[in-house]
Amino acid sequence: MKKTLRSLLVLALATASFSAFAAEAKRVIVCTVTTGFRHSNSIPFAEKTLRRLGEESKAFTVVDIAQQPEVNIPHKPNRPGDLKPDADDKAKAKYADEMKKYEDAMAKWTPDMDQKAKDAQTEWDAQMKASMAKLSPANLTAQHIDAVIFANTTGDLPLPDRDGFIKWVEDGHAFCGMHSAGDTFHGFPGYLGMVQAEFKTHGAQVPADLVAGDKAHAANGGIGETWNLAQEEMYEFKDGSHDRSKLHAIWFLRHPPQDKNKAEYAAVSWCRMAGKGRVFYTSLGHREDLWDDTDAVKDRKNSPEISKQYQAHILGGIKWALGLAPGSAEPNPETK
Repeated sequence: MKKTLRSLLVLALATASFSAFAAEAKRVIVCTVTTGFRHSNSIPFAEKTLRRLGEESKAFTVVDIAQQPEVNIPHKPNRPGDLKPDADDKAKAKYADEMKKYEDAMAKWTPDMDQKAKDAQTEWDAQMKASMAKLSPANLTAQHIDAVIFANTTGDLPLPDRDGFIKWVEDGHAFCGMHSAGDTFHGFPGYLGMVQAEFKTHGAQVPADLVAGDKAHAANGGIGETWNLAQEEMYEFKDGSHDRSKLHAIWFLRHPPQDKNKAEYAAVSWCRMAGKGRVFYTSLGHREDLWDDTDAVKDRKNSPEISKQYQAHILGGIKWALGLAPGSAEPNPETK
């Protein structure tokens, strides 16, 4: 009898240990670095919201953020271009004003400012290298990272090993991209193929009447068949960069963002498999009143309820990418 009880106790402890291990939050690194346009208003809200969603859901922990260095680099004033020979009086007046501003700025540019600018640039480069080193395949493996999130990144990020990064995802890890993650790595086919998005343009911010491509998917956020945003910057993608036969549509428009009178599928959010890895992307997230539902947001257009829906959308997408929530990744190009 004692032996049986001892065996049951050992089994219970082992089961408890396994359950605790299984329930351990996934480990995530967020990247908000930009080398192109910087969403300086929404990025701080994105960083804060992603940390909070992880903590509240207990699904994941943001263990680190690859951020832009906070180094102030003095920039020598740029001299205006030459005035055109056929310039009219209005152009001449504008040129005179620009030249005065340039001369005033140059008068304040002391001889030692050139060296200060070089030193600041050197420091910025060193900090950027250290920040982006967090996304090296070696560090991701050593830190047992499960997913990387690009939140409003832009441009060609100085990844230490960008091909190795794509392979890391394809080997069974997760990648999530928000908004201008689709305006990142324009010249890198490996990234563009993984995300299936390359930003082309956007018009003025508009209301968006989104349609669910899959209302049962976790990234639907429990919102349902339709989702109406009061205002958002809606992306259009380059021809050929978005292959619907390679992805699973989650949210889309039935018309181009700027033309409700034209019937045409316009992609907004989707997921897909990249090798053994899972990829989730949403083009939404330009406005801070989507990221944050509190009074910290000024000039709110989207209600706090819509903000919470956006948070549910990205949380569901992240959890799906981490293998913690249900949802198909089967391509659904027939979605209309």
